[in-house]
Amino acid sequence: MDVRSQVSMVFHLDKCIGCHTCSVACKNVWTDRKGTGYMWWNNVETKPGTGYPTQWENQDKYQGGWEKNDDGELKIKSTGKAEVVPNIFHNPHMPSMDDYYEPWTYDYQHLFNAPEGADQPTALPISKITGEVIDVKSGPNWDDDLGGSQIYAENDPNLEGLTEQQRMQLSSVERLVLFYLPRICNHCLNPCCVASCPSGALYKRGEDGIVLIDQKRCRAWRSCVAACPYKKTYFNWFWGKSEKCILCFPRLETGQAPACFHSCVGRIRYLGVLLYDAERIEEIAKLPDDELVEGMRSIILDPFDPKVIAEAERNDIPEGVIDAAQRSPVYQFVMKWKIALPPHIEYRTLPMLFYVPPMSPVLASREEDTIHHATDNLFHEIDNARVPMKYLANLLGAGHEGVVRYALAKQMAVRWHRRAETVGDVDREMVDRMLFEADCSVEEAEAIYKLTSLCTFDDRFVIPPMYREQAIEMIKDPHEYRRDAGFGFVGGPRRGL
Repeated sequence: MDVRSQVSMVFHLDKCIGCHTCSVACKNVWTDRKGTGYMWWNNVETKPGTGYPTQWENQDKYQGGWEKNDDGELKIKSTGKAEVVPNIFHNPHMPSMDDYYEPWTYDYQHLFNAPEGADQPTALPISKITGEVIDVKSGPNWDDDLGGSQIYAENDPNLEGLTEQQRMQLSSVERLVLFYLPRICNHCLNPCCVASCPSGALYKRGEDGIVLIDQKRCRAWRSCVAACPYKKTYFNWFWGKSEKCILCFPRLETGQAPACFHSCVGRIRYLGVLLYDAERIEEIAKLPDDELVEGMRSIILDPFDPKVIAEAERNDIPEGVIDAAQRSPVYQFVMKWKIALPPHIEYRTLPMLFYVPPMSPVLASREEDTIHHATDNLFHEIDNARVPMKYLANLLGAGHEGVVRYALAKQMAVRWHRRAETVGDVDREMVDRMLFEADCSVEEAEAIYKLTSLCTFDDRFVIPPMYREQAIEMIKDPHEYRRDAGFGFVGGPRRGL
């Protein structure tokens, strides 16, 4: 057992209101520089929709993530020793500017200096790349809400396997159902971007697992951009370096939540520490698709287990980090309650960002002139929700509906338990049956409710103590240690699969 610690995240999709406050906070802090105009380290997508960059989930197009070859070994889809040099000038799987969007500003001087007239002057959009007037046709949140639904929603890769009726249900403007999907770098356990870099510029920090790029070692191969299946690594065309979300590690090191977490209006974001067995990463990444979710849960260790604690201490994991893992809200959602799921785990990068699937409204149906509403059959209405189970399974369960149904059934049971407690208009015996069938006790239902609805800042963000300053002070020659141990520009030993 090789115990490591990882800063991990949970996003509760049932609480996201799509306000983009997180995106703006991140943009103002990290990507307001030249060459980063098109970068959105944090973005919020409307689902169903093609996302940003366009159809990033379509790996037939982008060839991101890992795949198993004929020998059962893991291989990077987009690149390899034979493809690196031929693809340096043109990578066929690299997103183009059309897949993102051409960043623009406005001709504000025209507003300030326009001569007096009968009409209000208009500020035309100006390309940040060419400086010319452009006709804006896309953007990072172009398909928000109902905008362009007939173009974007119907081309969502997650619609694969849905029946024609389910597709019509999602794409009809009159009944279009939306939920929001905030996305940042997943800081995966088996990051494809790290493995793809010929220069070794990408690495995972040893103390917290945050994936970073050493700007001094980056040589603009851009293999990381093509290899990341979530398309969360970007290329700065002005400086000629790759950039990505750094999980606001300077804030974490001072006990503050990342900017997008801190600014979240809906309080959907949770951050904590998970302990995991690094020896099993390759084993889990090779599992069949329908076993990946449970396999990933099996790699996460119980922070209260004395054997795990002993191995963690043997690996020099500080006592404060172990304590943070024991109080982690992420562990509660992912392991104890099992209602948070990893996005597209079939890419085999083992993401450390988990999502609680949304409880979408249920459909009323007309049979013999009688409308049956959700209250007619409370428990099983999750299979009749406007967002089909198959769609959510494609997004969060590697196509396996069972894990999604389990999470939704437990959330439904908690919702009606709280209704019985506060409103009292539902049968308590029926609610107890729902809790039993959802594998949820009353105590667990109350705990889920409190962490979801009554949580404080300290409940949502259990930030581990950072010991970077003390570690650097113990080194006589930090530069020599960096060379020997493979430290990067912000420290931390490199590691990956």
